[in-house]
Amino acid sequence: MPDEPGVYRYFDKKGKLLYIGKAKSLKKRVSSYFVGINKHSYRIQHLVENIHDIEYTVTNTEIEALALENNLIKQYLPKYNILLKDGKTYPFICITNERFPRVFSVRQKTEANAQYFGPYVNPGAMYTILELVHGYIKLRNCSFNLSEENILAGKFKICLEYQVGNCAAPCVGLQKEDEYNKGIEYIRHILKGNLAPVLDNLEAKMQESAANWEFEKAELYRKKMEQVVAYRKKNTIVSEKLGDLEVLTILSEEGLAIVNHFKVHNGSIIATHTFEFSSKMEESDAEILAAALHQLRIETNEIYPEIVINVEIVDDFLKEIYTFTLPKIGDKKHLMNLSLKNCQSLIAEKLYSQNFREKKTPNIIMMEELQKVLHLKELPDHIECFDNSNFQGSFPVSSIVVFKNGKASKRDYRHFNVKTVEGPNDFATMEEAVERRYTRQLAENQPLPKLIIIDGGKGQLGAAAKSLEKLQLLDKIPMVGIAKRLEEIYSVGDPIPLHIDKKSAALILIQRCRDEAHRFGITFHRDKRSKGINQRTHLVEIEGIGESTANTLLTHFKSVKKIKAATEEELATVVGKHKAKIVKAAIENGEV
Repeated sequence: MPDEPGVYRYFDKKGKLLYIGKAKSLKKRVSSYFVGINKHSYRIQHLVENIHDIEYTVTNTEIEALALENNLIKQYLPKYNILLKDGKTYPFICITNERFPRVFSVRQKTEANAQYFGPYVNPGAMYTILELVHGYIKLRNCSFNLSEENILAGKFKICLEYQVGNCAAPCVGLQKEDEYNKGIEYIRHILKGNLAPVLDNLEAKMQESAANWEFEKAELYRKKMEQVVAYRKKNTIVSEKLGDLEVLTILSEEGLAIVNHFKVHNGSIIATHTFEFSSKMEESDAEILAAALHQLRIETNEIYPEIVINVEIVDDFLKEIYTFTLPKIGDKKHLMNLSLKNCQSLIAEKLYSQNFREKKTPNIIMMEELQKVLHLKELPDHIECFDNSNFQGSFPVSSIVVFKNGKASKRDYRHFNVKTVEGPNDFATMEEAVERRYTRQLAENQPLPKLIIIDGGKGQLGAAAKSLEKLQLLDKIPMVGIAKRLEEIYSVGDPIPLHIDKKSAALILIQRCRDEAHRFGITFHRDKRSKGINQRTHLVEIEGIGESTANTLLTHFKSVKKIKAATEEELATVVGKHKAKIVKAAIENGEV
């Protein structure tokens, strides 16, 4: 994503808009959602779990991003935008259309013939402007009808505002209408950004005050000049004089064309999205832009009559319906450039991704996506996956498979006969296998994996983590577990699973490792179980010896051969004196 200001939008897998946000840096802000997920609030964690797609719009400044975010939130009311659902609007500065006009802030345009400036996405800046205006020009703040008849009739009295110097009392005829309107014109210049007449006037007053040795007054005018220069950064994304229009721009490169669309209502962008086209027959930009507009007409209920474009339209049918503008200067040119900026950003992203993938094998792509999804420091080009197998608690075994550069390395596969665990204990079996594996790897100075995968959920993963902690490897080797039922991915110490897209290359690689470990373990387990059943059959045929005793003997001695070699005393320590005597007698009689 670009390291520029803009607005980002999150969608779920059904295409429903979840969240709209603004950013000073799209790259940094969006990535922050997917790092340190446990540190986020529950609402953000839940949001991230449901994000399936991301779109963004680049703006020139953070203020423009704020304005665009506000308009889009009001338009679509996303589920997770709680704070901006209250229907508030950004304020305007209003100059009324009456004798001795008033200047004040409003949030709704209620005055029919008034002149409005804004909206101001930063209300603090707007109040600074009003303070500057009222300090520079003496204005009335009353709502009386100051008609000439009412003033001549003496219907009004001087109020406190006149006494403190905020008003020149036009209500009693102390200020003439021409003089008052001259001040209003200066205010209009300030609000429109035409500062030259205002600055000239202030500088003349400053020089006059200094010539009269009124230095404090001159300093006051100098400060006002500084305030006028710095008070406002023009924000064309909410320029009222733009009215209602569409902006449609195209940029093409290497057979790929990106068309960006802005919908502008009352001078504010209220909707934005992009089209992606693959040029198959060397169509011109004008032809592709016309095709995009036809598609927009199908998808959108209302298209404004004026459309700002960056290439000439050649479609006669569209020319009869719409007015096309290819601006050279002004606010429309600014909007066109902003739209092109979005095209440039997106086409660079698409071409980079396309060229990047063309140079890489599917295995490398899978490893890189896995590295990205799991936030690994290194490319997982050496993966080891563990799996346990048993039959009703009997004949427990563990297996490990190794994947190098995304491919199975079968010569590195290993089996483990469980030695320290008695009975059906899957967690303890996993703990033993992991500890034995990496104890030997360390002793033989063998390379350690870049990622360990445990076939199992939080329990098996926790058991494996104990072994790594004993060997002081827990912070050195990343490890995840995959639960079978929902294909959920767990990381060590995180109770919340990471739901990876079922079609993603990262999950496919994890599943491939898990399935291979399961296949390899099951094959070894079946061989061992078959051998164990044959051995147990000889024992259970002894009169007075049942399956439980046979299992106990085989679990302890591991084979019939070792049972036959044991003394009666050694057998008695396992199954008691009575049964030891029966087994020993059967061995001596050749029944076993």
